Amino acid sequence: MIRTAHLFPGQGSQRVGMGRDLADRHPRLVRPLFDTASDVLGFDLARVCWEGPEDVLRRTDITQPAIFVASVAAHRVLAERLPPPVVVAGHSLGEYTALVAAGVLDWVSALRLVRRRGQLMAAVNDSTPGAMAAVLGPPAADVEAWCAEVGDGGDLLVEVANYNADTQTVVSGTVAGVAALTERALRDGPEDVQVTKLGVGAPFHCSLMRGVEEEFAADLAATEFATPRIPVVANATATTVASGAQARAALRAQLAGPVRWRQSLDAVTDHRVDAFVEVGPGRVLTGLCKRSRPDIVCHSASDARRVDRLVAELSPALTA
Repeated sequence: MIRTAHLFPGQGSQRVGMGRDLADRHPRLVRPLFDTASDVLGFDLARVCWEGPEDVLRRTDITQPAIFVASVAAHRVLAERLPPPVVVAGHSLGEYTALVAAGVLDWVSALRLVRRRGQLMAAVNDSTPGAMAAVLGPPAADVEAWCAEVGDGGDLLVEVANYNADTQTVVSGTVAGVAALTERALRDGPEDVQVTKLGVGAPFHCSLMRGVEEEFAADLAATEFATPRIPVVANATATTVASGAQARAALRAQLAGPVRWRQSLDAVTDHRVDAFVEVGPGRVLTGLCKRSRPDIVCHSASDARRVDRLVAELSPALTA
């Protein structure tokens, strides 16, 4: 029988229209999610997700709950039609969806945490404007060295935020710090180095987030975390969490610490998985999986058409 790992996307995977076809095809499972989420959030989430406008959907405090609910919707549809995965993980924001899938958090509690997280992250950017950039080409060790050389911990703060793949590393920090890192990478990196500024609403996963860590820790402490029903690999440690307390601590560490996604994929594959399934909008994780683990097939469950195709492909193998 095929063993699957479900992977949940983070910020940057949003698109206008996400979740609408799932709601149309599976109204019993999906529409109540959006209705409840709208009540919790205080705005019409379905309208924002399905109609935009895009500039509103890009706002960190809107993007994060929107991607989370769209991912939970895709997970619910898959959960009714396929056996559960043997392990789950999520990229940054996606870790909250992974914890819902593993039974650690109920989805409404997770939604409240996601909304609070997005609000706090956006507030940091309002007070200390930051930036993020993806560096493609050089190994992470080179990017770490350049951060140490150009960064001063102040106006030129720049740190590694995501270890996405062997040759894809994301940096985060002040606008000036990321600009200095970009200049150094283009000057000293390999000929094929590329640096792409990311269209995000805050400098995620760096020490600029330390100022809101304690505040968010209080929200985490007030939320019930259960023991995982299936293994969950945490971003901060790239290891499996064994308890609700460990899951809570991992989310706190993730706020201002780097996402160790490349290492997390290795931890996921330690569970002898035969296939990755990206559950939620976009195909960012599908691309990263193909880059880092081309030996393992990766499926996308980003919309109703792909979900139907995935079920058709996996059902015979799962019952064999």
